[in-house]
Amino acid sequence: MATTGDRIRELREKNRLTQDQLATQAEISKGFLSDVENNNRNISSQSLLKIANALGASVDYLLNGGTSEVVRKKPVIIPPNLSQAAAELNLSYNRTLELLDAHDSVFARRSNKSRSEFSVEDWKKLYQAIKKVFG
Repeated sequence: MATTGDRIRELREKNRLTQDQLATQAEISKGFLSDVENNNRNISSQSLLKIANALGASVDYLLNGGTSEVVRKKPVIIPPNLSQAAAELNLSYNRTLELLDAHDSVFARRSNKSRSEFSVEDWKKLYQAIKKVFG
């Protein structure tokens, strides 16, 4: 049975990425990635999310081998207020995507009609709350 490390390696190779390239995109060390792919090390949820984002894969697929390996088929649209907040917080692109994913996960069950647009301050508050919980 394939492991999380096996699925990461499979998608990395399918995307024609070296371990160096994926590690750089996911902001993790090459050694850590190698250990994960070789099933010598467990992976935190934060590192798993970084790898999933870099590979364009769902966390579910990497963990369980679910049927949907690719999360994003359409282009990523970063709201202007998030873009401004990310610039003011000096967030990397991957951190900005993580914040957008967290927002989408929290608000996914709400209808679009009941959702108001996040302000720059709202994005900053969400980032600080996540940072407080996950470090």
